[in-house]
Amino acid sequence: MNLPNHFELLATDGAARTGRLTTPHGVVRTPTFMPVGTAGAMKGMHWREVREAGADIVLGNTYHLMLRPGAERVAGLGGLQRFTGWGGPMLTDSGGFQVMSLSELRKVTEKAVTFRSHIDGAKVELSPERSIEVQRLLGSDIAMQMDECVRLPAERADIERAMQLSLRWAERSKRAFEAAPDGYMLFGIAQGGDVPALRQVSARGLTDIGFHGYAIGGLAVGEPQAVMLSMIEETAPALPADRPRYLMGVGTPEDMLEAVARGIDMFDCVMPTRNGRHGMAFTRFGQINLRNARHVDDPRPLDEESPWPAARSYSRAYLHHLVRSGETLGAMLLSEINVAYYQELMQGIRGAIANGTFESFRNQTRAGWARGDITQR
Repeated sequence: MNLPNHFELLATDGAARTGRLTTPHGVVRTPTFMPVGTAGAMKGMHWREVREAGADIVLGNTYHLMLRPGAERVAGLGGLQRFTGWGGPMLTDSGGFQVMSLSELRKVTEKAVTFRSHIDGAKVELSPERSIEVQRLLGSDIAMQMDECVRLPAERADIERAMQLSLRWAERSKRAFEAAPDGYMLFGIAQGGDVPALRQVSARGLTDIGFHGYAIGGLAVGEPQAVMLSMIEETAPALPADRPRYLMGVGTPEDMLEAVARGIDMFDCVMPTRNGRHGMAFTRFGQINLRNARHVDDPRPLDEESPWPAARSYSRAYLHHLVRSGETLGAMLLSEINVAYYQELMQGIRGAIANGTFESFRNQTRAGWARGDITQR
């Protein structure tokens, strides 16, 4: 059954696309990067900073929010947008990946995944129907189907079993989503590991079911970048061209630039804030490790041409001091600098696609990362 399409494709340049996704809480410009607010908060950042950095949409985690504070409680407090104060578009994942990665004691059956909470050890069952119910209670603009993600490398038989189970769960997720109000969206998730034929089977199966948008899951889970990119090349062309394509859990600026070149529209990753908490800055010069002793006497800012004030205002010496001293302010500043750089990169990508200059932008950006800051001490 066809679902309403809330995605407008505005321009293409090769396989790269730019568009507009309309949600109940606002418009999302694509390609877009979604900062990850796992438990309803952006680690080290105020929502105001996330918004000012240029983010149109953020991600919340179903697994964590269903365990604490609880989906029913969030619903009673007005949904995620009101509860958090973000107010803008939000996407929630299904919770399946966290079940697989965080719960040592778990059991996967056709019906559901049963696991022990990492908080208090309570036994919890998460089925496709319950995952959709939780996401609807949270009030996210975009919900994800329940799927099973297999870490790579894995045996083909295990990959195929999980992919076929995910397709059956996709059908159940869609049925469970049928009562959602108009404008809210459900995305299917293509699985298949690093096996091209299975990726194509998954993409065709999801297209036959029909979703508002489509994600590529099960990548950035330990495989080399070349494998990830080849799986995108196998999967993206098999997905409907008029619907948004979301590469889950990716990634580095280079990963995103290369994925856009292969037709991807949406990304999420904890890397900007996680790396910021560990002293790493993302810039147009590439990554800069502020823990390195060479910054101890360096009065220069990270990037005097950055549109983000913190990247222009604080010296590398001061940031180095904060990081080495374990001061919370260092993690906060680097997290906001990183999120802002990711948004700056997305803005540049969108403009280049609209102007038909994406390949030039891609080459110049990669050259800047490779060259680095040649004046670094």
